[in-house]
Amino acid sequence: MKKIVILFIISLLMFLTLPQPSKIWGQTSFAEIRGVWITKNDSDIWLDTPKLESSIQELAQLNFNTIYPVVWNSGYVSYDSAVAKRVGIPIIKAGNNKDMIAEITYQGHLNRLLVVPWFEFGFMAPPSSELALKHPRWLTNRRDGSKMGNSAAGQVVWLNPFHPQVQQFITDLVLEICTRYRVDGIQFDDHMALPRDFGYDPYTVNLYKQETKKNPPANPQDREWVKWRADKITDFMVRLNTLLKQRNPNFIFSVAPNPYSTAYNLFLQDWKRWVNLGIVDELIIQVYRPDLNSFVRELNVPEVQNARKKIPTGVAILTGLRNNPSPITLIEDKVRQARRYRLGVSFFYYETLWIEKPTETPDLRKAVVRALFYNPQPRFPVSKI
Repeated sequence: MKKIVILFIISLLMFLTLPQPSKIWGQTSFAEIRGVWITKNDSDIWLDTPKLESSIQELAQLNFNTIYPVVWNSGYVSYDSAVAKRVGIPIIKAGNNKDMIAEITYQGHLNRLLVVPWFEFGFMAPPSSELALKHPRWLTNRRDGSKMGNSAAGQVVWLNPFHPQVQQFITDLVLEICTRYRVDGIQFDDHMALPRDFGYDPYTVNLYKQETKKNPPANPQDREWVKWRADKITDFMVRLNTLLKQRNPNFIFSVAPNPYSTAYNLFLQDWKRWVNLGIVDELIIQVYRPDLNSFVRELNVPEVQNARKKIPTGVAILTGLRNNPSPITLIEDKVRQARRYRLGVSFFYYETLWIEKPTETPDLRKAVVRALFYNPQPRFPVSKI
């Protein structure tokens, strides 16, 4: 306990010597993003309603202001979806048989937190999923015909983002989520994209021929071929944004991509253009770097600093995976560096933020976050209170 108190006091003193976020950002800017992703992996709050309630209440007490619960991953949705049933995807409910998205939304708003469901898998799906098995024509492939790719989630296949039926399916799912629940927005991450080696399926090849009068280049890195595919994904995101804004003009269209060079050159995700087109309401760049120096290098790049002048912008900080949490001192340093560059933060993910290490108890880790988030930064609209 003595160690926890000492660390809290040190963190608090360091915090108070820095400009507060309201002073850093200035009068015309945005509240600092203080978010956390809530996954279904390693998580028991999906199964325990009392724990969910206490967890969200604690986040509010620690001055978080945004939560991102997963609603689409591994080829399944986290709620009873008519759209999923229509395309042959079984519904996998929480063990308590409750609608956890409704529960999270209610508890989040009760505690004045923004609730922005996270569309995690985007165009990605496991090869063994019902979605992939029942709709093989929805999948895209490399030039050699192979469909399988590697990801942090293991081997996956990719839905063809250029195929109208795929676009309609994704659109229907997103609109269903945003119509069914009183959520504050929807978040798309680095999987609302396509690895650059893909796009050689018959549908896309024919579409490219029709529009350009030539075959797709054999080299997937060809600049024109990269731009054509990236522009197609951009066009889809613009249409999706328009449909969401027609439902609710105040809806938050959130994007959590990789740093731009990786996002565009490797995954055809032109999020810098999305920001310039005005379709992104919130940007959180995934800067999952193991050391502070490589983390900081990604913060002061022009596309990030230009974005933060237009919209709420932050960086995603990796708090650990499964039984390998990041040291709280490294997490603390990353938050401070993000503030130096006028950026908010979101933590990936809830369980590893508090998980115990041999030298760090959950209470100690919470004490550090409490010191970092010493003053409130509300984002929840007064009209909803």
